[in-house]
Amino acid sequence: MIVKALHEGWKFRSGDGEDWLPAQVPGCVHMDLLRNGSIADPFYGTNEREMQWIDKQDWEYATVFDVEDELGNASRAELVFDGLDTYANVYLNDRHILSADNMFRGWRMDVKPHLKQGSNTLVVKFRSPIAEDLPKLEQLGYALPAGNDQSEVGGLGDKRVSVFARKAPYHYGWDWGPRFVTSGIWREVRLEVWSHCRINDLYIRQDEVNTAEARICGIVEIEAEASYAGKLKLATNGLCWERDVQLVPGMNVLELPAVIAEPRLWWCRGLGDPHLYRFEASFEAEGVPAASLAAIVGLRSAKLIREKDSHGTSFYVELNGIPVFAKGANHIPNDSFVTEVTRERYRHEIESAVRANMNMLRVWGGGIYEASDFYELCDQYGIMVWQDFMFACSMYPGDEDFFRSIREEAIYNVRRLRNYASVVLWCGNNEIDTAWAQYNESAGWGWKQQYTAEQREQLWQDYEEIFHRLLPDAVASHSQGIDYWPSSPMQALTGDTTQHATDQSTSGDIHYWGVWHGEEPFENYNVKVGRFMSEYGFQSFPEYKTVRSYAEVGDMELESEVMKAHQRNPAGNRLIKEYMDRYMKQPKDFPAFLYLSQMLQAEAMKMAFEAHRRRRGYCMGTLYWQMNDCWPVASWAGIDYYGRWKATHYFAAQSFKDQMVSIDGTDESEVRLYVLNDAAERLHGKVEAAVYSFAGELLGRYELEASVSAGSAEKTAVWTVQELAGGREQSAVLVVTLFVDGEALDTKMHYFVSAQEMALSNPRIQANVVEASDGSRITLVSESLAKGVWLSSEKEGVFTDNYFDLLPGKPVTVQFLERSDGEEAAFTAADPGKLEVSSMYDYIMK
Repeated sequence: MIVKALHEGWKFRSGDGEDWLPAQVPGCVHMDLLRNGSIADPFYGTNEREMQWIDKQDWEYATVFDVEDELGNASRAELVFDGLDTYANVYLNDRHILSADNMFRGWRMDVKPHLKQGSNTLVVKFRSPIAEDLPKLEQLGYALPAGNDQSEVGGLGDKRVSVFARKAPYHYGWDWGPRFVTSGIWREVRLEVWSHCRINDLYIRQDEVNTAEARICGIVEIEAEASYAGKLKLATNGLCWERDVQLVPGMNVLELPAVIAEPRLWWCRGLGDPHLYRFEASFEAEGVPAASLAAIVGLRSAKLIREKDSHGTSFYVELNGIPVFAKGANHIPNDSFVTEVTRERYRHEIESAVRANMNMLRVWGGGIYEASDFYELCDQYGIMVWQDFMFACSMYPGDEDFFRSIREEAIYNVRRLRNYASVVLWCGNNEIDTAWAQYNESAGWGWKQQYTAEQREQLWQDYEEIFHRLLPDAVASHSQGIDYWPSSPMQALTGDTTQHATDQSTSGDIHYWGVWHGEEPFENYNVKVGRFMSEYGFQSFPEYKTVRSYAEVGDMELESEVMKAHQRNPAGNRLIKEYMDRYMKQPKDFPAFLYLSQMLQAEAMKMAFEAHRRRRGYCMGTLYWQMNDCWPVASWAGIDYYGRWKATHYFAAQSFKDQMVSIDGTDESEVRLYVLNDAAERLHGKVEAAVYSFAGELLGRYELEASVSAGSAEKTAVWTVQELAGGREQSAVLVVTLFVDGEALDTKMHYFVSAQEMALSNPRIQANVVEASDGSRITLVSESLAKGVWLSSEKEGVFTDNYFDLLPGKPVTVQFLERSDGEEAAFTAADPGKLEVSSMYDYIMK
């Protein structure tokens, strides 16, 4: 088979325009307009508001490509679009060959009859998604719930049309993202030509996998022009299986069973090596050139375990027979304009997850089915993926064309992703079951009360058709062995009130938003713990450098128009300030407010991370909202749009360690010490605990033995606050270190009061930078407690630790890791260049 990429020579214009401008494919109209100087930076200031005309227009893309003799003489030729966004008509040499209506799937057309030797003209005409879908809303006669669709920003008033398009929901706005409703050829386009036969697909079905053997089956789809007799082979790592086969004209689906003794299994980060096999399927027949196709596959068994127990029903992923405590975050698209996301940006995110000791990311249902690069990197780095279908926080229409489109979308994506070892769970949607709350009239988000009884019945029937029949059927039929969960959060598919999740659920997964939306105190993270915490979070601003990318110095106040435009949660800025007033000292200025907002977020998330992990066994997962941003903004993200780690991401790295100590100060009168062990082997070690004054005076010391079984959390000690602090709660800190074989694996610090009440003094931090062959070492010392020490470099990168606390007499040494665009790693050790060091004392009002 010969593949010709068709990415060059594209031009575009508005549907009613005459002037053509150069375009980039893959790409989108917003970025093409920006590159041609037709619009300003969409992310800057309040520019978003001036860009809403773009989605009201049709857009036309065109290119000319040559067909050489080698291509033209082949007997079969197909034009393939891996993604068209969204409503498009495609013309080849003035012949209409395709009408597309779904962003989330690929399109393949036989174009042999329409190709010419020499020049061929390809035109794609995109219809405005707004103009396309407004009539559907009018025809339905009533609005469907879609609260995150920012129709007002788009100049549509209350006409929310996002639910009618199979298009990334977040393009229409969200409570962390802007409204940019894009159009364009957003994934690869190519010409595929072949003769005789070709292998279209290779699926390695994993029937039974364990450490003793892997029983697999190669499912090979071969398309043939005629009848051919030959051999089908499947090979990997010096092993080969084969069988005689007879091909018939058309599509042939063939199975080739295989057994691998003592396979090297794919493990998530923390439990072992994410080993990958390269399988190659080939067909050989006398007189017919061999057809072949390869697939990179990790051999593993992944199951969602939901078993009754004394509390309710468990909810966790079992990987190769080992229960896994999932540690990670919810992933959203890395850009409002997804064609701007490079492999380097994906590598930066995935390696950042690994460096934060994560083992799972949830691909959230309001974005996109991610690019292959994302899943390939998750496979390589050992990051499990909870994969949502692209439905979130809305109800959807139930006409047959819509169901057809969803069915094709589901089959396409399940087949596309089924060989990735990292994909361990499919989920139908985000929050719709709990938002509608069919079986509890007093629960939900107030949606169903807006409709007549007849409308309610129809909407729920449509919901069940999509999420209880159509999507699970696609998973079961095309990706055997991977479990499906209908909605997140949910308790179970019961058909009664026990189906819908609550903050107190003892089955299924939970989205806990009592802290933040419910304005509950941070301390509730310690008590509102479910079986699997698949969403929770708290907002912060990005750092000053990021804020200055979209705002001027004159915009540096919480209620400025620019600052409000880059805060999409209506109560967001108020909540950050009110929680800061509750837990932090007053910031001295707006840049200080930015820093303290990050410390506030990080302290909240640390409390949640460790509360969940201390309940291991009952709770088996903690995925915070959210990993990343799609533009520079105040949000729940732990990493900002430019890839800069916020304090939360550094705190996650400390709180997600596989073997660590955790200190529970929920009870104001006592302190409980836990040792956590996520590793596959028992932990034997010792714990040293000491209480120091902020000036460095030793107030007490304790030594304990620690022996914790694999995959467990155990309470090791309980002290009273009086015993530890003795009335010096505002100026004392408990420091606990876990040692194994003489090596300090983890150190945690615990305070007896909030940062607001701490008696901080000027720590006078000194930083000593020593160059070495493998990057500089930065050693920091202080004269008194330095809380939230923030290192900032003139270069783009991260530190091996940051936003940490520093005690006098306890120097801390870190390295700077410069951001790299190499294929091997996202970060390389380097000299930080100009270094700035500050701490909380520098940002508070004196």
